[in-house]
Amino acid sequence: MLSFTIMAITFGVIFLAELPDKTALAGLMLGTRYKASYVFVGVAAAFAVHVVLAIAAGSVLTLLPHRLLQAIVGVLFLAGAAMLLFKKGEDDEEVKAPAGQSFWTVSGAGFMLILVAEFGDLTQIMTANLAARYDNPLSVGLGAVLGLWAVAGLGIVGGKALMKRVPLRLITKVAACLMLALAGFSLFEAIAG
Repeated sequence: MLSFTIMAITFGVIFLAELPDKTALAGLMLGTRYKASYVFVGVAAAFAVHVVLAIAAGSVLTLLPHRLLQAIVGVLFLAGAAMLLFKKGEDDEEVKAPAGQSFWTVSGAGFMLILVAEFGDLTQIMTANLAARYDNPLSVGLGAVLGLWAVAGLGIVGGKALMKRVPLRLITKVAACLMLALAGFSLFEAIAG
């Protein structure tokens, strides 16, 4: 049975946990380069997959060794920062026209980025915990996916607005620096944890 209270609690918890996370950053970067609706479809689909996995797994995800998980996340952040810093040949600061990038290419890129980057993420583990706690997978699933979609939408729209005022090269360098900081934090947790 659908519970709006559980949905609201889950939405609030997941939205607040995801807001400062890499998803907003990823959405912002994709939103500066591609058509927002194309990006959102891919990102939204990836989040739906993550929520289904979290609901299905229940609390099993919390049994993963924390140190190993943090090490993997740290390496992924390092790879993302390297890709941003060492990318060649894209000096134009215009958002690519939808005709230049097909719906499937852009949506697929957004889907894969989020699918890989968010696996084992705090919000996925929190969703699994909430599903186990409330024993209401439909309410928890809807609340979680709506919270994640809201953050992704804010990131994508923010990317479009930011692009009008700040050069793409600067946005890319700031994003790479943030990814390096997140990589350092994750690797520190893996070693110290």
